[in-house]
Amino acid sequence: MSSRRLLTLPLISFLLLAWLIPFVTGCTRQDQNTASTAENILHLFNWNNYIAPRTIERFQELCHCKLAQDYYSDNEEMLAKLAAGATGYDLIVPTGNAMDTLIRQGALKPLDKSLLPNLKNINSAYLDTAFDPGNKYSVPYAYTLTLLGFNQEKIKELGLPTDTWAIIFEPKYLEKIKGRVTVLDSQRELMAAALKYLGYSVNDTDEGHWKQAAELIVRAKPYWAAFSNTSYVKELAVGNLWVAHGYSNDMFQAALDATKTKREFTISYASPKEGAVLALDSMVLHRSGNRPDLAHQFINFMLDGRNSAELTNLIGSGNPNTDAMQYIRPEIANNEAIFPDTALLSRLEMLRDLDRKQRRLLSRLWTEIKLR
Repeated sequence: MSSRRLLTLPLISFLLLAWLIPFVTGCTRQDQNTASTAENILHLFNWNNYIAPRTIERFQELCHCKLAQDYYSDNEEMLAKLAAGATGYDLIVPTGNAMDTLIRQGALKPLDKSLLPNLKNINSAYLDTAFDPGNKYSVPYAYTLTLLGFNQEKIKELGLPTDTWAIIFEPKYLEKIKGRVTVLDSQRELMAAALKYLGYSVNDTDEGHWKQAAELIVRAKPYWAAFSNTSYVKELAVGNLWVAHGYSNDMFQAALDATKTKREFTISYASPKEGAVLALDSMVLHRSGNRPDLAHQFINFMLDGRNSAELTNLIGSGNPNTDAMQYIRPEIANNEAIFPDTALLSRLEMLRDLDRKQRRLLSRLWTEIKLR
C-alpha cells in the first residue's frame, strides 16, 4: 500500500494499522521509531559467497525479516561504490585497511555493545586492532591468509620448495614452472609478498624498499602466466596451474574441486616462512542504513558459534570465533594454513591503509610493473 493511498483511510483505520505494524512484520522493539518507518529488510553489502545459504534462512526465520545482499569483489570496488553515492546499506563487511578509510570518512555508526552479548565468543587476538582500537565500530567476522597453493605431486617431482615466497620470485625455481604460475592482481597483496620476501613489513612505506620490491616483481614477471584474482581457483583444480599466489579460502575450494572431480593430483597450500598477510573482515554499521536494530541482531546472531562455523565449513575461511571451533569440521580446524598456530600467527600482518601520497606512489609503481 502506497503512502498516498494510506492518507485516504479513515483516521481510526490509520491508527490501527500503525499499531499493528510491529507485530505483522516481526521487528524487534529496540528501535520503534526506525522499525515503524523502514521496511523489515536488512541490507547487507558483502563479499560474494560469504555467508552460508542455510544461515540466511535461519536468520530470516528468527527475525521475521528479509536479508537483501549486494556484492563486491574487493575493497576498492566497495569503497568506490560508496564514494559514487551508493546508500542504504545497514551492514558492510570490509577488510582492515578499508576500515581505516571508512572510519576516517565518518562513514560508520558506533556499535551498541549492550546488544551484542555474543561478542564474548571472539578470540581476543582479533580484537583491539590498529584499525579500530577498542572495537568501537567493528566486530570480527572471518579472515583469510594470503599464501601459496600448489599441485603437490608436480612440485614434489620438480623438487621445489613450498614454504617460501622464493618459488614465485626466484628465476632458478621459476624456470621449472614457467607459464604455470599466477600471482594476485592486487597492488597491496603482491607488493606485500615481495616486501616480506625481502625481509620488510607488509606495511613498510619506505620508497626505496618499495622500489626493491617492484624490481623483484618485474624480474619474475616473465615467468608468470597471469595476474589473477579469481581464475586461479579453477586453473589449479584442473591442473593447468602448478603454483598460485592467492587466498586460503580459494585454495580450500581448489583442493575440494580437485578431489570432487577425481583428479590424479592433490592441491595443497602453505604459508611461507617469511610471513604473509592476514586479512580480517569485520561487520560494521554504515551511516546510511535504516535498520540498526536488525543490524545488531544480525551481528549477534553471527557471533553464535554454530552460525559462524557454517561459513568456515562452506568456504574454508579462518574463524576468529572460539565458540565456533567445536562445530568446524576437523580437517579444516586442524589445517594450520587456515588456523595458524602461535608461531605462524606472529609472522602474519594485517595491511594498513595508505595516505594519498603513498597511494599515488604505489599506483605509479604498479603501472610500471604492468607495462614493463
